Amino acid sequence: MEEFETILGRLAVAVLLGGIIGLERAHHGRPAGLRTHTLVCLSSCLLMLLTVFQWDLLSGRQLETIRIDPTRMGQGIMTGIGFLGAGVIMKEKLTIRGLTTAASIWVAASIGIIIGMGMYFAGVVATVITVIVLSMFRVLERTVPSLHYGRLILRFKATEVMDYEELNNMIRGCDVTAMPPAYAQEDEGRFFRYEMTVRTHHMMNFLKLSDTLRKLESIKEFSVTPTGD
Repeated sequence: MEEFETILGRLAVAVLLGGIIGLERAHHGRPAGLRTHTLVCLSSCLLMLLTVFQWDLLSGRQLETIRIDPTRMGQGIMTGIGFLGAGVIMKEKLTIRGLTTAASIWVAASIGIIIGMGMYFAGVVATVITVIVLSMFRVLERTVPSLHYGRLILRFKATEVMDYEELNNMIRGCDVTAMPPAYAQEDEGRFFRYEMTVRTHHMMNFLKLSDTLRKLESIKEFSVTPTGD
């Protein structure tokens, strides 16, 4: 009876802690939310319970023929979770999304493992820290100065190509820094294209740059695509 209480208690705690992390992700509209994190934490706990009670499964066997290492189960769990985490990482044009959710799934699996081993205090503390990092650190990130990157593409008629130095000075005038560009001729030489990575400390400078480019008649087409986040 005591064994059943232990199993039930650990699985219940794993569901609770995984659900708490999942609720935070679901609140922010992430694809892996409440159910995903709950099941990840539950499955990790369940598999670790197998290592905790494996002696009961091996009763009657000669002890010298048995080699038990609970950490091997944990290694296998984390390997499998890597594939699940990769599934929530999405590429939208030049932007990568889902890295934080993938990390939270990895943490949920870790919490399930230690709950399965009976380390309740460590699991609760890890859950609290995880929720704090996911929710409160979001505000901290917004206050820390950081560089924002984008992809700038400019298309000119071959007879109206702007000199690169002139173009670079204009970009710098919008408080944006341009990396060395790639060049290309298009439509059998009738058009010329610049393509470069740009960066700035404030996202609004990309809008400022777009307004400046829009006023230049020599530019036939342009796009400024943020690549951060």
